[in-house]
Amino acid sequence: MQVVQHFLKWTQTAKVSERAGAAAALARAYLEGELPFEDRYAAEAALTALLDDPSSKVRFALAEALSMSRHAPVQVVAALASDQPDVAAPILARSPVLSDTDLIDRVADERVATQCLIARRAHLSMSVSAAIAEVGALEACIALAENSSADIAAVSFRRMIERHGNDARLRERLAGDPRLPSDCRHVLLRQLGEALRDAPLVRALVGAARAEKLTKDACIRASLTLIETLDADEHGAMVEHLRIQGELTTSFIVRLVAHGKIDFFGHVLMSLTGESLARIGGLLVSGRDLPLAALFKKAGLAKPVHAPIIRALAVWRDVALGKRIAGAQEVSWLMLESIGATPGQDGPAADAAELAGLLRSIHLDALRENARIQAQAIAAA
Repeated sequence: MQVVQHFLKWTQTAKVSERAGAAAALARAYLEGELPFEDRYAAEAALTALLDDPSSKVRFALAEALSMSRHAPVQVVAALASDQPDVAAPILARSPVLSDTDLIDRVADERVATQCLIARRAHLSMSVSAAIAEVGALEACIALAENSSADIAAVSFRRMIERHGNDARLRERLAGDPRLPSDCRHVLLRQLGEALRDAPLVRALVGAARAEKLTKDACIRASLTLIETLDADEHGAMVEHLRIQGELTTSFIVRLVAHGKIDFFGHVLMSLTGESLARIGGLLVSGRDLPLAALFKKAGLAKPVHAPIIRALAVWRDVALGKRIAGAQEVSWLMLESIGATPGQDGPAADAAELAGLLRSIHLDALRENARIQAQAIAAA
């Protein structure tokens, strides 16, 4: 007790560097727990008194010494967490004494530096991550996205994208995050496409209308690529996301089938018709034309697209059974053939002209992609 009394008197005249060293030493002695009860009680009082030291260096030394321990005095930790940013930094970054409620309250203070420190904490809880996603500044959300140990809910990813998705830095970090839900990844693709569409250089080179079309086509291709990366149990959620976004268009569905995404197509039909996945799967496997046409009609697909989709399904069924080898290039050609739109045939009816144009576009894209792959293989040989 007397030692602590002398210590407090000494701090009134000691130099800043001496006080900082003594504050750290006193904190370590307290945390080691070897002091008698009375001395420990007095040491805690002294640590509390040091919160009023006029030098931030002394308070920082105290914060640094106490920041890693679960046994640090709660009132001292709370005061240091509310101190100026450089003093509070060690406590906010790693103190286990701070509860989730404490951290959420600090996030709500809206100090960017504080939010960033909290966002970088190891093993950040889902509730604190949610607070940062909801009210955190852009820099804090970027720091959270960079924190691979943080527990982030799907809704929190969505909120970050809704609030700050126009920032390229956040998009880049989220795009590479394996925790990102598939619907959020799709939103990022759309935002990237819109950013390219609105770029002055792109508009100047190709014009607004052309830029809009190129962006739309690129987003559809990106969506198809994204679907390839999904696990089967994610298909339903992704379909629902696309439906809500209004992207389950006839054009998208035709591309989907042409590229052989039949399992995903089954989930699309389930969403559009309300039929069970088991029944839809049975119809897709059986391949009978009339029941399939009835299913497509119930899904709202126009009659002209029924024949090319049924033709494509037959090819992909043979591929799955090992009876033939085919890809999007061959399938899109056969889909064109089913509507009489290949060279040497009479042109398609007027109501099928748009469909023919779509299928030609798919076919040409597949041709280019196959040629690109072949060129790369030749160059690598």
